[in-house]
Amino acid sequence: MFWTIAKFEELQRALEEAVGFYRGYDPVISWWIEKPWEALRTKMSVLTSALGKKTGIDGSSSAHDIVGDPIGREALLQELEAEWIAYTPEELVRKAEEEFKWCEEEMDKASKTLGFDRRQEALEHVKNMFVEPGEQIHVVRDLANEAIVYVERRDLISVPTVARDYWKTTMMIPARQRVNPFFLGGEQIIVSYPNSDMSHEDKLMSMRGNNPAFSRSTVHHELIPGHHLQFYYMDRYHPHRNLFQTPFWIEGWSVYWELLLWQRGFPSEVGQVWATNEAANRIGMLFWRMHRCARITFSIKFHLGQMTPQECIDLLVTRVGHERATAEGEVRRSFAGEYSPLYQAGYLLGAFQFRALRKELVEDPEGPRWKEKSFHDAVLRENNVPVEILRTMFMGEKLSVDRKAHWRFIG
Repeated sequence: MFWTIAKFEELQRALEEAVGFYRGYDPVISWWIEKPWEALRTKMSVLTSALGKKTGIDGSSSAHDIVGDPIGREALLQELEAEWIAYTPEELVRKAEEEFKWCEEEMDKASKTLGFDRRQEALEHVKNMFVEPGEQIHVVRDLANEAIVYVERRDLISVPTVARDYWKTTMMIPARQRVNPFFLGGEQIIVSYPNSDMSHEDKLMSMRGNNPAFSRSTVHHELIPGHHLQFYYMDRYHPHRNLFQTPFWIEGWSVYWELLLWQRGFPSEVGQVWATNEAANRIGMLFWRMHRCARITFSIKFHLGQMTPQECIDLLVTRVGHERATAEGEVRRSFAGEYSPLYQAGYLLGAFQFRALRKELVEDPEGPRWKEKSFHDAVLRENNVPVEILRTMFMGEKLSVDRKAHWRFIG
């Protein structure tokens, strides 16, 4: 159904362009076609709107109205081949479960540090550490500056002055928060937080779901060293490769930094006043890591026909700890047809690829022993490239036209 909507919109744009080209110049169009065209355009708009309500794309529907188009195992294998991923869907689901269990163990440790026996109680405690309405933009500013100072002082990556000093903050409108309940980013960071038009229940869920400990990861994911810095380089180095965007490079890069900063002890390296408790910061980072695991699980199982949208929502609520409204928004976003079937899985899997590549090039005593900053700069300067291809380039290997993915990057 999503593809039907997309095709209707594509057809409508094409007809608008064609009629507009001839209108007023060709008497056949102006005399005979104008009225029929107006009638057709109205009917197509009504139909597209009706389909949008049915699928939930317009944000007006409930969780029970979320639908999608499962593509099946064979199509998933084709998608994996196109993304240069040498794993089967079943292998990826198993890896997601292994990572999930590691996260749960770490969550239990952090929960006990906070004084809670159950991680669900600790998670509720952290969620309720939200700031008052109107203060979130100040939280975002300070969290962004904290991350920038962190990577610059440790010389982890080159941050040009223009990228560091010039980024915008905008607010997510209520309707869009039904599809994107957290932050989005790039040249700007789009902040989700309560609006006066939202219901009281939705306001509370928005604040709880975007508390400072959770937002600490989303801010550096969206800005620096994440997407904002990434897009700065994409505009300046090999911009032709933007035609071949892959979520494993785009999203994998930002999540890779979440993994690396965890490894480097970022939860305890506090440089602001909003998220200052190390254990709470660990829970915030682990929440997102579990979220990425769940994305692999539910996106692949949905397309294998093994999970329904409602079951995907329940997984996010019961096992990850999402607010129900944010879980519905996440699933609606995943299956609305805007993203490719593997897009959500690409976040953590792409991060695993970058982590494995870093280990080979930076950490391995038998490897080339690159400087960490050189590695990170090199990745960004190559722009959008499947990470296995990037690895081949960095290793100085030659590519053949008939080469297939074979890199087993998951340890």
